[in-house]
Amino acid sequence: MRKRADVLVVGGGIIGMTAAVRLRERGARVDLLAADDPAETVSAVAAAVWYPSHTEADPRVLRWATDTHTELARQAAAGVPGVVARPTRMLLRRPWDGPPWWAAATGDLTVRPGEGPYAAELRFTAPTVEMLPYLGWLRDRFVAVGGRVLPGRLTRLTDGFALAPTVVNATGLAAGRLADDPAVHPVRGRLVLVANPGLTTSVRDEENPAGITYVHPRRHDVVLGGTFEPGEWDTRPDPAVSAAIRARCVALVPELADAAVLGERVGLRPARHGGPRVEATSADGRRLVHAYGHGGAGVTLSWGCADEVAMLALDGMDLDR
Repeated sequence: MRKRADVLVVGGGIIGMTAAVRLRERGARVDLLAADDPAETVSAVAAAVWYPSHTEADPRVLRWATDTHTELARQAAAGVPGVVARPTRMLLRRPWDGPPWWAAATGDLTVRPGEGPYAAELRFTAPTVEMLPYLGWLRDRFVAVGGRVLPGRLTRLTDGFALAPTVVNATGLAAGRLADDPAVHPVRGRLVLVANPGLTTSVRDEENPAGITYVHPRRHDVVLGGTFEPGEWDTRPDPAVSAAIRARCVALVPELADAAVLGERVGLRPARHGGPRVEATSADGRRLVHAYGHGGAGVTLSWGCADEVAMLALDGMDLDR
């Protein structure tokens, strides 16, 4: 009979899954409590391209982004399902004032003069992730190394201590309620999926006055975006918004003009005023590690955060027993 878990990870999205994998790799007995199938999480909707979107120039965030870029690049080279390192063009409309704070994380960022409305163009390699195959791979990897996935959800985080002496809170938007954190809020994102006419390079124009615009090719489709709408909870499709997204993306990449529309996606990014919360606290005399509030940068920060979560959760724990 399997012994009681050392750590319970609550949340089956990208933050919870990567944390669970790292904890198990470091020798802890880990249970993952997931309220939804991976395909039903907000992580499954994400465009999932490495980029520290709407994050602050914080040394911890830079470390997480750098470590994640390194890990995803390694996975791409190893053929992990859904992970591809793609060339990226980032178009800037503002005058060039030096490299962005996250430039060193890419390892290969260069700048070129811009054309037309663009003052400059950044080029770098960014790992891209197709989330459905990748989340499935993460789940299979976790189980293969001895992790256990439990279906269900908690009413209170402290209920998790009945399952393990240490609990990791990776519950995304639900953390606003479970951790009593009013800084947690949704940021709605809308995407359009079209058939891929042969594109291999990601292109983004986040300073477009008509709305953030990005084109991210994948194996069989292209993700067109998008929107960034804080405080919006409604996830119903909006044909007018989708049409506007597609028009902006076609203007940016004309090769998309005849690409067939395959679908629309709407998701709520689990954001937090003040940035992600990754820290160890205590409740009922037990260790509680929070890992939430990553907004649209969950994939970008995932593996770096997972390393820190594992360190916080296992600090002082005796695994040789």
